[in-house]
Amino acid sequence: MQTKFINNPENITKELLEGYVLAYPEQVKLAAENIVVRAHPKSGDKVAIVTLGGSGHEPALSGFVGEGMLDCSVVGDIFAAPGAQRLFQALQLMKREAGILLVVLNHSGDVMSANMACQLAERAGIKVAKVLTHDDISAGIGADVNERRGLAGCVPLYKILGAAADEGKTLEELVEIAERYNKHVATLAVAMKACSHPQNGAVITDLPAGIMEIGMGQHGEGGGGQKPLISADDTAAEMVELLCQQLQPKSGDKMMLIINGVGATTHMELNIIFRKAYKELEARGLKVVVSRIQELLTVQEQAGFQMIMAVLDDDHIAYIKDAPSNAPYWTTLGKK
Repeated sequence: MQTKFINNPENITKELLEGYVLAYPEQVKLAAENIVVRAHPKSGDKVAIVTLGGSGHEPALSGFVGEGMLDCSVVGDIFAAPGAQRLFQALQLMKREAGILLVVLNHSGDVMSANMACQLAERAGIKVAKVLTHDDISAGIGADVNERRGLAGCVPLYKILGAAADEGKTLEELVEIAERYNKHVATLAVAMKACSHPQNGAVITDLPAGIMEIGMGQHGEGGGGQKPLISADDTAAEMVELLCQQLQPKSGDKMMLIINGVGATTHMELNIIFRKAYKELEARGLKVVVSRIQELLTVQEQAGFQMIMAVLDDDHIAYIKDAPSNAPYWTTLGKK
């Protein structure tokens, strides 16, 4: 039984990307099949910021292509990494003297495609550096970064790197800026309704009614264990505590707090969650200087959210808040 407004399931990715670039022609265009780029490329003397990932998580990741953010997003099929050859094609399109910074979320398919494409790029004389995001803490407090998945914490990094690259930072400087952010960002997801795969309708994880799971992954992968649904305040407080255990912020630190809706949770609920999380940080003597309630990275009709927290340095704050961007799904909220 059909449950989504789609046509041929095999054409979902092609059609969603076509609709996207038709809606925002001043910001984005398709440079090749499944390769989204800025409508107005920046000069070749500035580093290009490229990312990759499966479709089905809209607006991520292509919604953040635009001036002041990504230069290029390479899109895979639903919940699947694009192949190495497609990514290599994008790296060829982005080739420049200043180099390319490839931002990769820590998922096995994405990492495999990125490693293979970077090897091909090196042989072709394309200058590429790679940064791996691993903000998910569901593997455990203090877990090795290689065991931690990439979640929506990548999106503020796109803003930071895009702004710094547009400013003229070198490839080496951008890697340092990214790794400094990576060390001080943490994300935790919670779900109370699983998602389905839009091409076949299969439910990825069984999550019974009235049950929640803190630590569920981007596609419904298991995390911290299932338990009865609790209130918004109790959920937010528990998640803030876990994130603070990971980040170890000190009183007076400048914090980022983002509540990312993952598809089927209302903004009413997200606002209530943010309220409690903000007060929890405030009670710890922490100052929230970057904040958002937004659907940045979704998982079809999954109900829940991702709480993203970071201890920010001053340059990160300026790049997120003040640098302009025209990416369709990011509005600059700071100075004009």
